[in-house]
Amino acid sequence: PSLAVKIDNHVEARPQIALNRADIVFEELVEGGITRYAGVWHSDVPDEIGPVRSIRPMDPDIITSFGGLVAYSGGQEQFVAMMEDTPVVNLVFDYDDTGLFWRADDRPGPHDVILAAVEAVRRYADLAPPVVQFAYGTQDPLAATPGAQPTSRIDVVFSDARYPTWEWDGTAAAWVRSQEGAPDFEASGDRVRAANVVTLRVDIDWSLGEVPRTVLVGEGEAWVSAAGRTAHGRWVKPTRESPISLVADDGSPLRLAPGTTWVELVPLDGSVTFAP
Repeated sequence: PSLAVKIDNHVEARPQIALNRADIVFEELVEGGITRYAGVWHSDVPDEIGPVRSIRPMDPDIITSFGGLVAYSGGQEQFVAMMEDTPVVNLVFDYDDTGLFWRADDRPGPHDVILAAVEAVRRYADLAPPVVQFAYGTQDPLAATPGAQPTSRIDVVFSDARYPTWEWDGTAAAWVRSQEGAPDFEASGDRVRAANVVTLRVDIDWSLGEVPRTVLVGEGEAWVSAAGRTAHGRWVKPTRESPISLVADDGSPLRLAPGTTWVELVPLDGSVTFAP
């Protein structure tokens, strides 16, 4: 089964553990203009993942299509209930008495909850694997996609507080990440990187008060960036249970390169720019 984990992105939570070993990482807007991650590990599950934080109202729409497991530290009762009202097995720090979570002595609270990821997956090894989430191609999957443009840098703005950047590193054959103008590193000491950056423009539902809810059931504008190129298209997700489909402007599938994918869920009042 896949393992989805809610990962903190407060400045005191950095560097995070094992982001580069995730298959897919979603970045979402949360309260205060900062962001939080929903990472999904499947092909390469590390011993530890963290720091683990609380669930948010958009996470059922993000995670349900994977099935498997979701781990988080807790959350508002209504949001926990929304996540529990899915087929995904919920592993919750606040309720755990089996040793799957602990607090790291070398990290400040509340940014200190760590998950024993390999052990979590081992306990639920009989669960089904996830369905395929995206269409994949070669290491340079956009080479023949009409309209794909050379791209050296992607600038994303979620808010005044969070504006990550991705730059294409041809030597490493990866997009390397910065946050608020500073290089972004994980706990291993390696720069956070990805084979693919998928950027989706999304509406934000503010009906829950100060906690924003990314609207991810529907459709909208999308870009796929891989191997130093970017192609434009649309994303479509008709139900909570459906994977996200990515379609190029000519109607063909937008294909990704093998490797880690980051999905930037950018609010409509944010922005994204691509430098050649």
